[in-house]
Amino acid sequence: MPNFTTSDGLSLHYTDEGTGLPLLCLAGLTRDGRDFEYVAPHLSGVRLIRLDYRGRGQSDWGDHGTYTIPVEGRDAVELLNHLGLERAAVLGTSRGGLISMVLAATVKDRLMGVALNDIGPEIAEAGLKVIRDYIGKNPPWKSYEEAAGGGARLPGFANVPPERWDEEARKLYREGQDGLVIPYDPKLRDAVLEAGAQPAPDLWPLFDALAELPLCTIRGANSNLLSEATFAAMQARRPDMIAATVPDRGHIPFLDEPEALDALQRWLALMR
Repeated sequence: MPNFTTSDGLSLHYTDEGTGLPLLCLAGLTRDGRDFEYVAPHLSGVRLIRLDYRGRGQSDWGDHGTYTIPVEGRDAVELLNHLGLERAAVLGTSRGGLISMVLAATVKDRLMGVALNDIGPEIAEAGLKVIRDYIGKNPPWKSYEEAAGGGARLPGFANVPPERWDEEARKLYREGQDGLVIPYDPKLRDAVLEAGAQPAPDLWPLFDALAELPLCTIRGANSNLLSEATFAAMQARRPDMIAATVPDRGHIPFLDEPEALDALQRWLALMR
């Protein structure tokens, strides 16, 4: 299993597959590199690099005070350094998109372009409430079958085959002695709640830092995190941004939907 050691001594897991344009994939808050398994088969001519954040997936757990966007951004840069890559395109899902914007503001010369999956510079309170309600807690379900039957089915989604929900349940949870358990450090909850106790920063300057980089944003039509108003404001701010709305999807699109794939392919073409 490929791993690298961060500057503060944690071993982080990553995968590095394929050849071509280097594409660094950064997952959602509680997720890991498996988030991109659905889109991976559709990305030809790409060197797909997927990182498991500290405290998630197959990476080491650390002090929960380091489970922050700036530190996770530093980890992403250190992975590029480890791989000997001067620059890479970044596909950021939710939390990964926020990290991408921070990278644009701090190490823009390392980026070829950025694609944001259902995230923007304003985060809707309804979506934040959902996150605060579930993060760091084991689910009540005893089996993957039980979770796939209802628990793993995200709000705002329709026309999703049952086998996809089974896959999602296996990504979201692990089997424990008394039922399913979360596959990440439960203290991530503390990190999120502590960050939320501070006044929310203005993220528009981070979005503006993406100027001149090829930019794509994909939104789930029923997203509770990226509102239609924020999505429209992003397009007004960046008229050249490739923008796609995926019907029958909430937070977050799986990225193998036709609308998402079309947007990503057009975005990737700008960097080839």
